[in-house]
Formats: sequence, C-alpha cells, structure tokens
Amino acid sequence: MQRISVTVTLNRSTLQLDEAAFQRLEQYLTEARRVLEGNPDQAEILTDLEQAVADQCSRRLAAGSSLVTLAELQPALEEVGPVQAPAAAASPWSGPSRPLQQISEGAVISGVCLGLARYFGLDVVLLRVAAVLLLFATGGGMILVYLALMLLMPLAPLERGGKPLRWLPAKCRGLVGFVRGKLGAAPT
Repeated sequence: MQRISVTVTLNRSTLQLDEAAFQRLEQYLTEARRVLEGNPDQAEILTDLEQAVADQCSRRLAAGSSLVTLAELQPALEEVGPVQAPAAAASPWSGPSRPLQQISEGAVISGVCLGLARYFGLDVVLLRVAAVLLLFATGGGMILVYLALMLLMPLAPLERGGKPLRWLPAKCRGLVGFVRGKLGAAPT
C-alpha cells in the first residue's frame, strides 16, 4: 500500500502533496525548527515560512491541478531559501563587524567620520554634527583630535571602478600617505 497524496495545512493554506513532496517538505520544516531552536520568535518565523512555501507552491501549480509534486515543491523551496538563524543585532557594545578604517568614498574631508559611523553602526550625519559641535565646544581642539584620527586610522581600499574621489578627500588621502611615509609608517 502506498499513499498517493497527503493533505497538509501550511499556515492558513491547505495543499495536496504527493509522497515525495511531503517528505521533502517535512525535511525542510524539521531543519527550520532545528535552526530556529531557542529563538523567541520561532513560532512566528515558522508561520511566515509555511505561508511563503504555500504561496510559492500555489503559484507553481499547473492550471486545473491540485496536487503539488516534488518538481513543483523543490523550486518553491529554493525561492524561499534556506532557513538561517537570524544574525545578532549589531550594537556598538557587542563588537563591530567591520574594521575601523577611513572611508574616502563619500567623505567630506578625509573619511574619519564615515569610517567611525560604519564601525559603530551610527548615522554619519549624526556623527558629523557631533564633530562640529565638539569643534565649537573645545575651542578648536577637536581639529587636533580629527588630525590624529586621520593619521592613525588605516585607509580603506578604494573600490575598483568606483566614482573618483572628490578633491578634498583625495588630497587628504595623499597627505596621510606622505606623512606616514615620512614617519616611516606603512601607508595603509
């Protein structure tokens, strides 16, 4: 005896699957539960995942057909994609995911604020406003801090085929390379 079809309910959608498709779907959802184990949003994510699979299968069904085969299920699962554990939220205190570098593309002066903003996951405009406020609050002392950061922070490599740098960031990049060369430091 062999089952010809299995009726499944994915979120609010009811589908008929052949045996091979049912086994593959069961494997996919079991793997999703394993990956999401311990996630407080597991139930919600699985519900959304089931609905996405149901929508993809319904879209792929041939006209007049009500049975989802493995040939229709597999592309649906590929389009939904593999289940991955959500990445931990980036926080300045949990360790940045990018290296601390001056980023000349899109920089106003040398890329210090842009590099710090990307490193800490902050809005660059907010950081630039804070730098200007500190400039006035310190009576110009912030200029020394900025220059020190400009010389100490490594330069991010330029993107290949990217837009050319504006005049001031290009000059600052050249100046940093010159000063580092004179001081015997490696021009990064």
